[in-house]
Amino acid sequence: MIDREISAHLVRLFAQYPFVTVTGPRQSGKTTLCRSAFAGLDYANLEAPHVRDFAVTDPQGFLAQYSNGAVLDEVHRVPDLLSYLQVLSDEVGRNSMFVLTGSEQFGLTGAVSQSLAGRTAMLRLLPFSLAERRAAGAGSGVDDLIYSGCYPRIFDRGLNPTEALADYWATYVERDVRRIGAIRDLDAFRRFAKLCAGRVGQPVNLSQLGADAGVTQPTAAEWLAVLEASDIVFRLQPYSTKLRKRLTRTPKLYFCDVGLASYLIGINHPDQVLTHPLRGPLFENTAVIEAVKHRLNAADRLLNLTFYRDRHGVEVDLLYPTANGLAAIEIKSGQTIASDWFNPTRRLAQSLPEITTQVVVYGGDEPQRRSDATVVPLTALADLLTTLDNTATTPPAHTNN
Repeated sequence: MIDREISAHLVRLFAQYPFVTVTGPRQSGKTTLCRSAFAGLDYANLEAPHVRDFAVTDPQGFLAQYSNGAVLDEVHRVPDLLSYLQVLSDEVGRNSMFVLTGSEQFGLTGAVSQSLAGRTAMLRLLPFSLAERRAAGAGSGVDDLIYSGCYPRIFDRGLNPTEALADYWATYVERDVRRIGAIRDLDAFRRFAKLCAGRVGQPVNLSQLGADAGVTQPTAAEWLAVLEASDIVFRLQPYSTKLRKRLTRTPKLYFCDVGLASYLIGINHPDQVLTHPLRGPLFENTAVIEAVKHRLNAADRLLNLTFYRDRHGVEVDLLYPTANGLAAIEIKSGQTIASDWFNPTRRLAQSLPEITTQVVVYGGDEPQRRSDATVVPLTALADLLTTLDNTATTPPAHTNN
């Protein structure tokens, strides 16, 4: 078992609040994380029918068992328990009482925010970061990464990624989607999800997605919201400002795990990745989600990451906030650095004074420093972001167009 990057923040926040709540997709490692970080606490899994029945029928008696605190797993299964936790917290008046875990698709964050406002810290755990994946013994090759993704169970148990991801998807559809209750045509929903996987890195076009899946635009919007609430997909919002009316307003679509996207588009071996027409977008997906995980693992839920696209054709894949301004990050899957890779960030830096750092993330192995840009391999992206988080420099001068 490896230490998760978010662990220190989880322990720190539990000492500062009566509760800490960890959300995230299934099999992202929430239970393992919490039981490892708080090995001295009792544990209750509310997915188990007999445990859930006790909590539902006698919530006060159920909580009375845990006078020294506990990890309450899958707490969304008994949402009424949150009100009793609120009362207990106010009565006891101390920190470090209960660690709660659950899945966002069942409205856990909203329920927790309503019942435990001011009493709980909120953390979100996605599958392994690239560093965590390496620590678990996985290879660092780009094609293998795109194929197998980052779900911890695949590496903890040495599973075949295609089989594991197929099981994951079937379990998600059969259990979570049915439980949500809003989706009745599961075959159409599967088609819709596969179409989403084929559009990673592209602006979200709900009309086209709905038409291709054979459903209405409102249904497409509803289904995409379900995938997003389930931490299956992520919508990266465009950069915007009131002074720039010519910027796109349409978010771009990514999967929270690139391996699941690869599975849904039919990739069942890493050898298929190298020549696949979507290798570039899948590589971009991997880099963007690595930046998302970096922020979440630092206990930052603001996630003010964006991309830039205007009607003049200037487009940069990712804008990352720093202490000084924005880092403009261009993402390229190629292994050989090309001079034209630097054009998008340079053009944007000339017109947008907020850009203080220019970065190119690529599929090669060697970092490189240019006069106005830094080039890093995908595996070094998180280290660079950490440096940007912790370094304050004088912004360079810019020439406005």
